[in-house]
Amino acid sequence: MTALTDSPTATDPREAFAERLLEDATRSMETLSVYLGIKLGLYRTLGDADGATERDIADRAGIATRYASEWLSQQAAAGYIDCDNPGAEPELRRYRLAEHSAEVLTDPDSPFHVAPLTRMFAGCAGVLPRLLEAYRTGGGVPYEAYGVDIREGIAGVNRPMFLHELADWIAAAPTVEARLRRAPSAKVLDLGCGIGHSSIALAKAFPRTTVVGVDLDEASVAQARDIAAKEGVADRVTFVVGDAAEVQSGEYDLVMMFETLHDMGDPVGALRAARAALADEGAVLIGDERVGDQLTAPADLMERFQFGWSVLHCVAATLAEDPVEVSGTVLRVPTVLRWAREAGYTDADVLDIENDFWRFYLLRS
Repeated sequence: MTALTDSPTATDPREAFAERLLEDATRSMETLSVYLGIKLGLYRTLGDADGATERDIADRAGIATRYASEWLSQQAAAGYIDCDNPGAEPELRRYRLAEHSAEVLTDPDSPFHVAPLTRMFAGCAGVLPRLLEAYRTGGGVPYEAYGVDIREGIAGVNRPMFLHELADWIAAAPTVEARLRRAPSAKVLDLGCGIGHSSIALAKAFPRTTVVGVDLDEASVAQARDIAAKEGVADRVTFVVGDAAEVQSGEYDLVMMFETLHDMGDPVGALRAARAALADEGAVLIGDERVGDQLTAPADLMERFQFGWSVLHCVAATLAEDPVEVSGTVLRVPTVLRWAREAGYTDADVLDIENDFWRFYLLRS
């Protein structure tokens, strides 16, 4: 292997590109090491201890001491955790998790809780052999093949937004907000609801509403029902397995579609069905990826982030549905507005809502 330096100022473009790949591979391995810490409860164990040895962590987390030793050393080297005495013998070193790091890694309510992204990454890594075959044949990889890590990872990273911001998104459409607050029993349809955090957050923010969540994935719907029961809203929030493009009319005051339209194999059909399900003067609220209106190369970090999920998950999962059209994660404004027109909407607005990840659209018949 060509000798590589730590300097970002390599003058040979071959060396600079090789250094970038080395750094990217290192960060990818570090991402998977965070996944180990989350799944094994190691960060929570560290957070509960005021400085702990490798033996302390191993005993409390129920893992082998040798693995604890290596993982703790690696995490300290990566800068994810602190080590009080790195020069000591391994068994004497004491490790701790900074409070700000603990919030990011272990607090599911925090707006900074992005740790579930590592579970999504691991879910994609787990299907790589199937993904290679799909690329060769033009087929797809079903959503359920990505497993629980994709399902709970997506839900976990989006949950804080629903918890802290969903009411503000609704407030950006004042007529919709007024309808949900004044109606004696406003009805909301949540298409592509996943494990239900958006439906539950809406019901809690607007106590006069009843919510129906619809998702194609049976495991997601089963989990959503359990969560609704635990959150005490199962009397107003129900979940059903179904195709968004085939949803039945229900006179809904609001139809929500959060980070799901780009994954749908028949997006125009889904929007048409949502329109048919609306009550008079009802509206459709969409939250989907915030990207540029055209390809830039090289792109900024957010565009690269979205393309990463697209090549590893979203395109393959949509192609598994016998789709009409495949968007991929990078869903641009002109595409959404075109779909809205084709679905029969006469009013489609991009809402002025500040969000690093999503752009919001309000559609009316």
